[in-house]
Amino acid sequence: MKAKLSKPLLHGMIASGLVWLTSACSPVTVLNAVIPEQGYQRIDDIAYGKAPRQTLDIYLSQQPQPKRSTVVFFYGGSWESGDKKQYKFVAEALTSAGFDVVIPDYRVYPEVLFPAFVEDGAAALSWVKNNISQYGGNADRLFVAGHSAGAHIAALLVLDEQYLKRHELQASDLNGMIGMAGPYDFLPLKSRTLKTIFGPEASHWRSQPIHYADGNNPPMLLLVGNNDLTVWPKNSRNLAAKIRENNGNVKLVEFDDYGHVAMVAKLARPLRGDGRLLDTITTFIRRH
Repeated sequence: MKAKLSKPLLHGMIASGLVWLTSACSPVTVLNAVIPEQGYQRIDDIAYGKAPRQTLDIYLSQQPQPKRSTVVFFYGGSWESGDKKQYKFVAEALTSAGFDVVIPDYRVYPEVLFPAFVEDGAAALSWVKNNISQYGGNADRLFVAGHSAGAHIAALLVLDEQYLKRHELQASDLNGMIGMAGPYDFLPLKSRTLKTIFGPEASHWRSQPIHYADGNNPPMLLLVGNNDLTVWPKNSRNLAAKIRENNGNVKLVEFDDYGHVAMVAKLARPLRGDGRLLDTITTFIRRH
């Protein structure tokens, strides 16, 4: 039997524990412990590649929907860390709205350098496109989403055609992309670790989603918190402006009082508040 916590105590415990989201290096035991287990079916640890971190979890919504959509969500962690099990709260939010959700793990530094984690993203997306129907999901209404470093991966998948092309896919096979607090235009690199992850300085431009914004993208929803001190809001604003200049399909939504953590944590049922973040995402998915 689970102990019941008062709302002020619960919110305090969760808020104090959410610092992990900036690095995705600690379990969110408190948060996920209060996330409902009902409303979805979870299928764990399906391999989409041969490496230990090339596995994914599927969450199938039990909400009736005439046209189901599948959302593939990539978590953040500075391209260095992360665990798909920590993001049950994201899956619960989206399955409660009637969408199926897939959360992949992917290889990170120091095991790999750029662009291996993007290549893993493409492999996971290809697996979903080719296999999700066997689990009751819909491969014909497919969205890719991500927070922080995961949003960077998602953006490169829809903007730089080389990654999906290797799997005989293209960006037009996706109905849309949702990026939360993503780094899309973050040169010059200052951290020694980032300089290692992204290789020689002369090739750093290859890692920047904004470089590939030619307007030929599927619909993109860029969500940014104006109090974000981890990934500067200009990343989302600059990418949106570049896509608009090229007559591409993009919507930028700014959240004045949100920081970097809030741009994903506000999906969690105990922290959802007025539900603006989730509502913005679900409206975009249903529209496209």
